[in-house]
Amino acid sequence: MKKFLATFSILIVLSSCASPVNLGKKSEEKAVERNVLTNLPGVNGPVLAVKVDDTSQAHPQVGLSKADVVYIEQVEGGLTRLAAIFTNQIPALIGPVRSARISDIEILAQYGRVGFAYSGAQSKMRPVLAAANLVNMSAEINPPSIYQTDKTRFAPTNMMLDADALLKKTIDQEGKEIDSVRSVGWQFGKIAKGAKKVLTASVKWPASRYELSWSKTEKRWLFTYNGKPNLDSDGRQLGSANFVIQKVSITNSIYHDKVGGITPLSNTVGSGSGYLLRDGKVIAINWQRPSADVGTIWTLSDGSVANFADGQVWIALTDNEPLFTYPAPKPSASPTKSK
Repeated sequence: MKKFLATFSILIVLSSCASPVNLGKKSEEKAVERNVLTNLPGVNGPVLAVKVDDTSQAHPQVGLSKADVVYIEQVEGGLTRLAAIFTNQIPALIGPVRSARISDIEILAQYGRVGFAYSGAQSKMRPVLAAANLVNMSAEINPPSIYQTDKTRFAPTNMMLDADALLKKTIDQEGKEIDSVRSVGWQFGKIAKGAKKVLTASVKWPASRYELSWSKTEKRWLFTYNGKPNLDSDGRQLGSANFVIQKVSITNSIYHDKVGGITPLSNTVGSGSGYLLRDGKVIAINWQRPSADVGTIWTLSDGSVANFADGQVWIALTDNEPLFTYPAPKPSASPTKSK
């Protein structure tokens, strides 16, 4: 009996010692940090926005697969340019880096005080950029060791950014403050019941076109650009878990390029409609953004929240209606003939 009690006491002690360890593991699992823009495990670091060229000559682009959010904006001549947001992973290089546009100020305002990396800006727009809630991290004030020239490419699509060196110089050496990322409006959760399965989607601008197809194996939309696979510099096709088509008003601004092309302004403050593509499906959504310094609220037709999927987010700012290809309806079973 004494031997049994002794053994029983040892088991109790071992059990009491083991329990806190198990509870600790569960607590650690619950405490995993998630990036607020993607809901994936990761950090919520300072917001770095980089302007990236999106012409055919700029492809393949560098570093976009590590972005948390990518905005597609219309620029002069009906072409597109990207504003890529990095807050979690910082790739070795990002590019090709190009100049800022007036639409960037309104888009980035919702993120707080953002570090903005770009090649330059029109002289008329520089005071407007200086007055905005942005930290100037442009090539105009940084050395060629940070904004490097890719000798395998040709100007103006050959400037690459060493983003890690730029952040260290700006924050650690110069002591400039950049806000850590915060939510800019969207939420994550289950897909809406009304979402419809879609095979492909096409979004057009006057001189640019994106097409999407769902990959079951990769669980993300794969992109083509102007009819060709949209590859990153690592050879992997660009794509995202979420692709938002945000229909906005695109108007002429007071700015223009060197040859007189008028710079368009994508108006992202106000309200409008659009589409959310996720999980191989699409659903119509509405958006509301009362002012530039707050995020955008995305809702379904009944006013409930339009949940995003975990993962990277691309937002296409366009005034054109997209085209969707839906699967053919399944033939109904033929009725059984009565004898």
